[in-house]
Amino acid sequence: MSLIATAGSESTFKPVPEGTHLARCYRIVDLGTQESTYLGQVKHQRKVMIQFEVHGDDENGFALITRAGEPMSISKNYTLSIGEKSRLRQDLASWRGKAFTPEELKGFELKNLLGVWGMISVIKTPGPDGKEYSNINAITPVPAVVKKSGMPQYFNDPKIFSIDSPDMELFATFSDYLRAKIEGSPEWKSRSASAYTGGGVEELDEDIPF
Repeated sequence: MSLIATAGSESTFKPVPEGTHLARCYRIVDLGTQESTYLGQVKHQRKVMIQFEVHGDDENGFALITRAGEPMSISKNYTLSIGEKSRLRQDLASWRGKAFTPEELKGFELKNLLGVWGMISVIKTPGPDGKEYSNINAITPVPAVVKKSGMPQYFNDPKIFSIDSPDMELFATFSDYLRAKIEGSPEWKSRSASAYTGGGVEELDEDIPF
């Protein structure tokens, strides 16, 4: 058998360009407890991924779509906490355009974010491998003038994935990297095989304030 080295296939993934874009939250994924290192300190924290579909054009007037003709998507991972200094709390307050009330701080249902539109600010930052990646730097409300002009038709159905009651059909659509990340969490490893249940979430009214 011959051993033939090739350059391999080039990635067809198109990153969201820098700038401010109209976007809609369509997926929330429970990542379980993940290990991270910051300033030499190792932490184990419950993480969640919030994913958006992006609409509009880039600075050259080209539609923000993939090669398959679908809206581009971008996600951001958060520690599952709305503590005073948490990034999730900061981004949600900015997105909502208002601070959390004491009652809301007792527990905020992330499913309320599904189907909600916002303006995301995307910047490119270097990763640990030296490559540049598109990242969400801020999320703000959609301006009234944009709402009045009419919102675009959304593409993805809203879905939420929870390790406690995993939707295995949805799980099968995740990338190998995302599945491996979830499978590496202690919550996934410890769950009982008999606890598998399917299901997504109900369609939500996109105009409901969250």
